[in-house]
Amino acid sequence: MKYIFTALIFITSLSACHSKDAAAAEEPVPEAVTPVTVIPVSSGPMEETIELNATSSFQQKWIVKSNLNGYVEVANAELNKMVGKGQPLFTLVTKEARSIGNTINRLDPSFHFSGRNVVRANGGGYVSQVDHQPGDYVQDGEQLAIVTDSKSFAFILDLPYEMRGYISGKKTVPLLLPDGENLTATITGNLPIMDSAAQTQRVLLKVVSPHLIPENLIGRVRLIKRSNNAAYYVPAAAVLANETQAEFWVMKMMNDSTAVKVPIKKGIEMAGNIEILSPVFPANSLVLLTGNFALADTAKVKVMKAPSKE
Repeated sequence: MKYIFTALIFITSLSACHSKDAAAAEEPVPEAVTPVTVIPVSSGPMEETIELNATSSFQQKWIVKSNLNGYVEVANAELNKMVGKGQPLFTLVTKEARSIGNTINRLDPSFHFSGRNVVRANGGGYVSQVDHQPGDYVQDGEQLAIVTDSKSFAFILDLPYEMRGYISGKKTVPLLLPDGENLTATITGNLPIMDSAAQTQRVLLKVVSPHLIPENLIGRVRLIKRSNNAAYYVPAAAVLANETQAEFWVMKMMNDSTAVKVPIKKGIEMAGNIEILSPVFPANSLVLLTGNFALADTAKVKVMKAPSKE
């Protein structure tokens, strides 16, 4: 009798344990909900650009040379002085005239021997370099000064040959100077010569500026690679990718609490935004901006209010 009573107590206890385990198993496990912020898919113009250096330069410079062996008697050439074509710049006198010229004139005044010669500017512009002053001895063909043609000023763009299509059919391009000034440069032609090492072709860009731009100034030319006036785009933070950057997707809100994975094809990237080429999202579509990392294909989310940008 004693053994029967003990067995009954054991069976009762075991049944109670099984009942508790079954009750615990039947209790629902709360589903994980991820806090996120969302942003609508935007639409508008987008363009992909590339910037290249362009250097300012004067294409035409007149070299003023001596045409005799002698001395500089008068020098009218002054730095930064504007001169016209044919304007006298230097007066030269031969060494023979300096030594015997006065003697010959005293012997025969009607001979009017001076041995002087006037060197004039080959073209109009401003004097950018002066090499000799009065009293200097110069030889025939020696450089006296340089006159720069201000009308020949242009920016030189070294354009890689594979990018020639970016300026094909265009008449102007935007040019940004180092101080932030924006100019419109007119494409005036391409030099039919390639740099053999860099494989670049020189493009001449004319600009109209209210002030003088110095030579050898480096500006930035912005070329448009591709554009779309009606692009659909999202912030870059909303686009996710695999480890090889071969697949891209966004997490799109299906309803107020569920987000699904939508593979996309990227297009233009500009100013922190990425164009979505496909698929086409309906108007007012929402995608996850934060909290989207490592979410499952279909995930329960809780939309939080985006933090203020103040």
